[in-house]
Amino acid sequence: MKKILGISAFYHDSAAALVVGGKIVAAAQEERFTRIKHSSEFPLQAIRYCLEEGGVTIDELDAVVFYDKPLLKFERLLQTYYAFAPKGLVSFLKAIPVWLDEKLFLKKKIYDGLSQVESYQKNKLRLLFTPHHLSHAASAFYPSTYQKAAVLTIDGVGEWSTASIGIGDGTSLSLIRSLQFPHSVGLLYSAFTYYLGFTVNSGEYKLMGLAPYGNPHAVETAQFKELIEKELIHIYSDGSIWLNQYYFQYATGLRMVHEKRWEKLFGIKRREPEAELLQVYCNLALAIQQVTEEIVLKMAAEAKRLTGASVCCLAGGVALNCVANGKLQRAGIFEDIYIQPAAGDAGGALGAALTIYYQYFGQERIQSNESDQLEGSYLGPSYSNKEVELVAKRVKGVYHYHATNQALYEQVSGMLANGKVVGWFQGRMEFGPRALGNRSILGDPRDPEMQKKLNLKIKYREGFRPFAPAVLAEDAAHIFELEGKSPYMLLVAPLREVHRKVLPENFQQLSLWERLYCSRSELQAITHLDFSARVQTVHHSTNPRFYDLLQSFKSKTGVGVLVNTSFNVRGEPIVCTPADAYRCFMSTDMDVLVLNNYLFIKEEQPDYTNKEKWMINFAKD
Repeated sequence: MKKILGISAFYHDSAAALVVGGKIVAAAQEERFTRIKHSSEFPLQAIRYCLEEGGVTIDELDAVVFYDKPLLKFERLLQTYYAFAPKGLVSFLKAIPVWLDEKLFLKKKIYDGLSQVESYQKNKLRLLFTPHHLSHAASAFYPSTYQKAAVLTIDGVGEWSTASIGIGDGTSLSLIRSLQFPHSVGLLYSAFTYYLGFTVNSGEYKLMGLAPYGNPHAVETAQFKELIEKELIHIYSDGSIWLNQYYFQYATGLRMVHEKRWEKLFGIKRREPEAELLQVYCNLALAIQQVTEEIVLKMAAEAKRLTGASVCCLAGGVALNCVANGKLQRAGIFEDIYIQPAAGDAGGALGAALTIYYQYFGQERIQSNESDQLEGSYLGPSYSNKEVELVAKRVKGVYHYHATNQALYEQVSGMLANGKVVGWFQGRMEFGPRALGNRSILGDPRDPEMQKKLNLKIKYREGFRPFAPAVLAEDAAHIFELEGKSPYMLLVAPLREVHRKVLPENFQQLSLWERLYCSRSELQAITHLDFSARVQTVHHSTNPRFYDLLQSFKSKTGVGVLVNTSFNVRGEPIVCTPADAYRCFMSTDMDVLVLNNYLFIKEEQPDYTNKEKWMINFAKD
């Protein structure tokens, strides 16, 4: 039974994953343990967790595999500088020492990192490397239920590739077409993320959330889209693109864009972080979202043409653009699509391990027609009742223990129906950027004030940010225009007309905040301005506790939907331990905390009004 440890590190979202006998035993991001969001450090604690969960030592591993080929990346750095010389000398000189340390000497860094985990016999360790985009592709295809599928990976940049089309068939997986640096959909989207005042590599989802505030009927929006497609980018019929490097600096400089040239092109200055969100910025966000969707659809059509497959797997950072994913699903290019929930670099650790298991060791593929191998993406650590009680004892927390699950669901669903905000901490932590019902903050979607309350008093984040609905799987199609499943909250779907309210005729002329708080639907808290929602379908087979809570809420309200947002505050990784959860609970206006079957009510906690005592100043994302 082959045991493979996959590692991603040294860029962003470091992670580890353990595959034993083809089964995904454990996977987690380093940020959850260190509490440093998007940590790029060697994933010491994530590796420790994976090995403990699998009950294996480093010496018992058949291979350790890293998720990309560092020498190919070094080659790209050298050739890029050569191509653009003498431009880019400053960034080249700054990059070289980093690459020499972290990339050329990567083997040593991995050996040294593993020695901090535990002692092992270095001479017996098999250390392997997989290409970046193959790791992405494998992370999506091998866990899927498909025997044969097209595979589409789109991100910023791997070694040279920025997007690839592949074909998977049984244990075989190969990449047959790729887009090369510096032409990149991911880097294009990140450039707009930067120009609109958000942080590259973490703020792209904010840009996606801002886009619906753009006016699709405005002349300005159409003009922005035309300028992008005329000056910044050329989109070919097969979805490949050419980016005009006159406007970008990521290949030669220390910034994403040439700000003066963008300012002249679009007629607006770069938005400073935290500055007011003017309508012009919303329109620009909508324009680049529309362009991105156009590219993704063309790439998918080309993947269909090249492979002849009826289904498609997606991975890479751009696969987290759930608006584009929803458009792709509704376009009907493929009969079905499957998206890796940890689609970014964290998922590369898992893909690398699976690649080696199937392609290096030639093992038979484990597969089911019913459910994927990720089993809901609940691959992180869980905590016992004893560990919860120890935390409560340490912080002198007051709790109510429920001996039966049904009693717990009955009380919590009643609290939710009465407008309480609940921190819900259960079972194994999710792998990937989304909380899927085990490390979640929950609220009543019918409450028109819930979106505002969650953003400003609990998450401490920008007020425009949308929230997602978790819905009973069997109810999803009745509420949303959604076919099939969306277990990983990676598809945006429109709310059905019957649940919508009529908007005022002057809706598009209202200010951003007036539109945000304008009554739109019966489920106001999860309905975006364009009547869309990022849907998570909840299935009893993968998360019976969350499913039963939703059922209990439905029995009280008639609605099998809850607001589901990640259990953290702005700038903080999703909570991992009961101690993380209690601290976050006490530092916000959250009303209730549920750790396993232990229920904590805010007003019963010692010194509960002193939020500052529990707050940590996380860097803003």
